[in-house]
Amino acid sequence: MSTPSTLTRTLAASLARHADHSFGLMGNGNAHLIESLAEAGVAYTAVRHEAGTVAAADAYSRVSGKLAIATTTYGAGFTNTLTALAEAAQARTPMLVVVGDAPSSGPRPWDVDQEMLAAALGVRTHMLTVTNIDRTVERAVSYAQRFRRPVVLGIPYDLVTAPAVAPAQPEQAAAGGIDLNDPAVLAALSASVADSAVPAPATPSSEPIAGLAAHQLEAAVLALLEAERPLILAGRGAHVSGAAAELGRVADALGALTSSTALARGIFPAQQYDLGITGGFGQIPAMEVLHEADVVLVVGASLNQFTMRFGELFSAGTTVIRIDTEQVAPPKSNHPITHLLLQGDARATLATMLGAIESAEPRTAGWRTRVAGLEAGGSLRVRDTGTGATAEGLCADGRLDPRAVAARIGELLPENRHVTTDGGHFIGWANMYWPVASPERMIMVGTAYQTIGLGFPTVAGVAAAAPGTTAVLSTGDGGGLMALADLETAIRTSPSTVIVVWNDGAYGAEVHLYGVMGLDEGPMLIPDVDFAGVSAALGAQGVQVRTLADLDALGEWTAAGAQGTIVLDCRVSRSVVAEYQREIQRVNGLDVPEA
Repeated sequence: MSTPSTLTRTLAASLARHADHSFGLMGNGNAHLIESLAEAGVAYTAVRHEAGTVAAADAYSRVSGKLAIATTTYGAGFTNTLTALAEAAQARTPMLVVVGDAPSSGPRPWDVDQEMLAAALGVRTHMLTVTNIDRTVERAVSYAQRFRRPVVLGIPYDLVTAPAVAPAQPEQAAAGGIDLNDPAVLAALSASVADSAVPAPATPSSEPIAGLAAHQLEAAVLALLEAERPLILAGRGAHVSGAAAELGRVADALGALTSSTALARGIFPAQQYDLGITGGFGQIPAMEVLHEADVVLVVGASLNQFTMRFGELFSAGTTVIRIDTEQVAPPKSNHPITHLLLQGDARATLATMLGAIESAEPRTAGWRTRVAGLEAGGSLRVRDTGTGATAEGLCADGRLDPRAVAARIGELLPENRHVTTDGGHFIGWANMYWPVASPERMIMVGTAYQTIGLGFPTVAGVAAAAPGTTAVLSTGDGGGLMALADLETAIRTSPSTVIVVWNDGAYGAEVHLYGVMGLDEGPMLIPDVDFAGVSAALGAQGVQVRTLADLDALGEWTAAGAQGTIVLDCRVSRSVVAEYQREIQRVNGLDVPEA
């Protein structure tokens, strides 16, 4: 006897054709779906807070490049996802968020307008019915992948176990194959018609702008060939496009220096000519060299305020050539610059430019050959590891200098690692001191929406996307407490995990801005929390790090095979302010002493 096909069974089978992993928290709006996903062969990871379902799926997609599924129940289950969903939308992470929803017969007193809530975040909703399930999923998947956005699929509560209606063939419809007197079918058909009538937004072109393309490409190539100090800056969009090889060829042909945003670290094949991360996470001497560039080719980077160092990145007269899939405005610069946009896919546009660039006789010997300090140990490579601290890495207040801690951890981490970071004042330490082999090995979930508290569940996404690697999480005490439920998720789901908690007893970003402004720091402070003890209670190895010698435990853990979870509760000083935070202080008119 065959199993009857219900909405959730048909839905799960359809989802399985597009995604192989799901992250969820079960409730009465999605319990049957979770059961059906397992039957369809879709792996399932349980998390402990609904926000974690989306954060884990977000991390999975960023690391693997594949579509993931997040699932929760309706109402409170869905509203708990909204911060993580806003982050995924801002970060342009494609995923399917499959949730319970109000009955098709109308909302109950505890139902909310989930479609309107998602729309407020710029996220589209497709409401499922007992008909055209495959078509609805296909449309949702196509939209998510084409526009690189999360998409919500809503399951009306009263249709969860309703029989799925197979698409009618013309002769079946004529013969009355569907019972139009069935209220559930009528409601489903009505909703399906309404859904299909929703116009899709205009599609951003993936080709260079028609008409002006040839002229723009010619102008861009000419500017690059005539540049005396060319530089190429790559962002996450270049990595998503798979443009690493083309970037390397353009840089070699021009003799250009290179640099990247935090989410494109390691994208250039010739790292010996790379200035590292651009912006507030960059080394100041390297950023001073970048400031001298006369022509900058920016590929797939948004040039936000942090990358632009609040307008100070480029010097006056710099020509900035942008390659982006969307129409983008010139970056906010404190100096007059020339801005030229080439709208199109990064890899395709670079490939179009390559012929002209490589066939031309270079008009410069290559800026990269004239810049000193790029050699190993050179002035453009060495990071400040806390010169104001004692030999033990301690600051005047008796707590550790986070730069010294970060540098030492970087020496002890397993080489095969993926790094994920929460949001907070500490976000620069991982980027500045923990090198990664390729862009997808460093992800930042929270920074696009400038939120905290999404760190712990991302470990589950990294572990599922990259089995056999060590997941390394960088989080703070504030964000760690906010996401504490999913510390258990991280410990349970990842076979090899290093969790670094930057425990400064405060919401550091607020202390370093509003505290400096003179506001009462009381609401910004957090009593010291024993994250090592909490982690040990949940099955991890917890280590309180009060001296650099305490980090030897990480070296021993790595040498022993890097198995299980080690949590480093690092008691760091609030006296050390990250350089990017100093830029924020300066742009807010605060007169702050140099570090």
